[in-house]
Amino acid sequence: MPETPEGLLARLAAAGIAAETRHHPPVFTVAESRDLRGELPGGHTKNLFLRPAKGDGPFLLATLEEERQVSVNALARMANAGKVRMASAEELIATLGVPPGSVTPLGLVNARPDQVRFVMDRHLVDGFDRIWVHPLTNAASTGLAPADLLRFLAGLGHEAMLLDFPEGA
Repeated sequence: MPETPEGLLARLAAAGIAAETRHHPPVFTVAESRDLRGELPGGHTKNLFLRPAKGDGPFLLATLEEERQVSVNALARMANAGKVRMASAEELIATLGVPPGSVTPLGLVNARPDQVRFVMDRHLVDGFDRIWVHPLTNAASTGLAPADLLRFLAGLGHEAMLLDFPEGA
């Protein structure tokens, strides 16, 4: 059974991670989430869940600063992932335990380390004291220190590859 949002938040607390969760109406896009901006100071994310275009390699989960504009192909090249395409809703649910609209790095709590390669925008790590991600539901946002997020995921066997994007990307 996939982890629940409540179980996930309990795991963060047990790991000594200070996390603040705010509940809100479900949001499905970056544009919808911008309405929350005044209430949620810090870095805001968008996430892509991708699959290899051919073969059975690991999925690719990318967590980017929400304003980052990059092509999926360029992202895959930076992550040394080969050609990719968007994963299906079924693959997302089966692997990360979340439906479309709720993609989050915290979904890695439901994935084996060999199933998913995790990459993250270095600007989120270096540029913000706190970043906001969904806690397995798009009806809430959880703010935590980027270093705490990376430490938690590493403890699950999901080491992040930090990506440096060129200016304007």
